[in-house]
Amino acid sequence: MSIRVLEDNCTGCKQCVKACPQMAISMDGKLATIALDNCNFCGSCVSTCKFKAITIEIEKQAREDLSAYSGVWVFGEQDGGHLAGVVPELIGAGRKLADKRGCKLGVVLLGDNIAELAAAVAKYPVDLVYVYDHQKLARYRPEPYSRVLSALVRKFKPEIVLAGATTTGRGFLSRVAVDLYTGLTADCTGLEIGDDGLLYQTRPAFGGNIMATILCPYTRPQMSTVRHKVMPAVLPGDTVRAEIINVEPQEQLLASRVNITDFIRDVTQKVNLVEADVIVSGGRGMGKPENFAILHELADLLGGAVGSSRAAVDAGWMPYPHQVGQTGKTVCPKLYIACGISGAVQHLAGMQSSDCIIAINRDKDAPIFQVADFGFVGDALEVVPELIKAIKASKVAVAI
Repeated sequence: MSIRVLEDNCTGCKQCVKACPQMAISMDGKLATIALDNCNFCGSCVSTCKFKAITIEIEKQAREDLSAYSGVWVFGEQDGGHLAGVVPELIGAGRKLADKRGCKLGVVLLGDNIAELAAAVAKYPVDLVYVYDHQKLARYRPEPYSRVLSALVRKFKPEIVLAGATTTGRGFLSRVAVDLYTGLTADCTGLEIGDDGLLYQTRPAFGGNIMATILCPYTRPQMSTVRHKVMPAVLPGDTVRAEIINVEPQEQLLASRVNITDFIRDVTQKVNLVEADVIVSGGRGMGKPENFAILHELADLLGGAVGSSRAAVDAGWMPYPHQVGQTGKTVCPKLYIACGISGAVQHLAGMQSSDCIIAINRDKDAPIFQVADFGFVGDALEVVPELIKAIKASKVAVAI
């Protein structure tokens, strides 16, 4: 893909400068110039220019030999040397896919000072661990992460690449797919190798009303992000079993227009929402922020975390990290208790894969009851305190 300014057409009107969201265009006299390192080819300048002085040309990709690609890769998402919870699940799924394809399973680690982490990952049932270690990768930033992974894929040519459907995985894997001119299936809940050797990627569609199976037959790699807690995790062994490959960093891949000035961890949750086996969520039906105190009490009794609908977050009742749904976190706990949540399709998309759903709502026709295993038609402010009393009583009885 390329972009250029036609000198004969450019009048120096500066409209393209104002239109560029990346601030990639400046004026050299009366001629617009484009900084290619900053341009993301969004086309805003092309549509703005009345004189047709800017053009974007898309080169056709040459047909590749797909047989040159082999191997299954898992993106080893980590933070501060700690693997994301979804990674052991991806390794388990990747192991099955690799065995079915008769190829090797690799894990890709990006970060700073991650030699110990690489040795720990090498104890899992994997064959290769690719390590890209550089101080500029200490914190996740989508630009360098996507460039590095794209470069690694071009060099080693895996046929399948898996990542968690986390904020990080969703944030940069789409960039990689665009860069590699290949497909990407998001939020997968099922992965299988078909008789034709292709990766069959299954995900919920239309708010979970149907399950769609997607194929990528013409390009490589086949790429998927996978929801957390929908596949069984594997455990590491006692000894290193995988070959560790240290890749020499390339400085030109590590540049970024984003500088991280500070990182503030969320300390409002006693239990990580995505990792929690029990989640108690509240919505608009809780009435006011003070009423979320009973949800915290219930969650503490059950050893769980407190979630929220978008309505409660937008109202300022709960911080955004607690939001469950299409624009929040996707969760899959063993028990999900929805209190005062109507069950909009956006919320259901983030929690309907829970093993057991209990809904509490005053409206007997609320959509949440259509996905609930058990339901209470009533005011959450009355039902939840009764649940708390019953749980406390049962614990006392057990103690006696």
